[in-house]
Amino acid sequence: MIYLCAISNIRSGACKEDCKFCTQSVRWGADIKRFKEKSIETILNEAKLAKKNRAAGFCLVTSGRGLDEKTLEYVCRCARAVLKEVDIKIIACNGIAGKEELRELKKAGVSIYNHNLETSREYYPKICSTHSWDERFETCENVKSVGLRLCSGGIFGMGESEKDRNSLLNSLKQLNPDGIPINFFIENSKLPLNAMHNKKMALKIIKMFRENFNDAVIMLAGGRELVFGDDFTQGLKAGANSIVIGDYLTAKGERPDKDIEILQKEGFEIANEC
Repeated sequence: MIYLCAISNIRSGACKEDCKFCTQSVRWGADIKRFKEKSIETILNEAKLAKKNRAAGFCLVTSGRGLDEKTLEYVCRCARAVLKEVDIKIIACNGIAGKEELRELKKAGVSIYNHNLETSREYYPKICSTHSWDERFETCENVKSVGLRLCSGGIFGMGESEKDRNSLLNSLKQLNPDGIPINFFIENSKLPLNAMHNKKMALKIIKMFRENFNDAVIMLAGGRELVFGDDFTQGLKAGANSIVIGDYLTAKGERPDKDIEILQKEGFEIANEC
């Protein structure tokens, strides 16, 4: 059973953090669309399209350090608007968050919170200096403590070692997330990192995570096209059981109809809910 998920970038390119992997940071000056708030009407139309494309989850993503009061109100408003008209699981991805903010999201109908650890605790200072890995881990603990489902994974191919990948895996074991997004770093000429990944490495990572997380939804997320091209089902056969359909936050993705055609041709069943 394969779970499909769609992403809506509802606040873009307004982040003051210095994450070296992220085009949404204003520090790097990447050529992306930047806006404070996407209209509710546009978000609703995207959710309806995601549902039509058989997505079981719809993720509301905001750029920025964390879930402040204004962001919280906006995300809650978006979640309620979507759930009023579309039968789909709402995922929120809004950065560092405390328990009270997460409880408010839950009241608004959010089912899952996505907050990736990104990489190992040891390697994180090399890719970000404006907040700590420990803050990310604490947010993940907060998610579980308020009864939301946790989605947390990482980005691979940023120069981390195999030891770092094992460290990330062991940290995620402590959290036992429901979902684990596996992203492969997408290069941008403005970012101070180069992609260091290939198909062999990607398959090894997917197998490693499946061996250690029997029941988790393991998602092929950002950058899957770079390592697999149209052969992303190799990643599914290696242990992943979910993909992101459509565009990513600031990078183009594959057409959902093409992904669905490939899945059906290969005999994969698409889940109706997550």
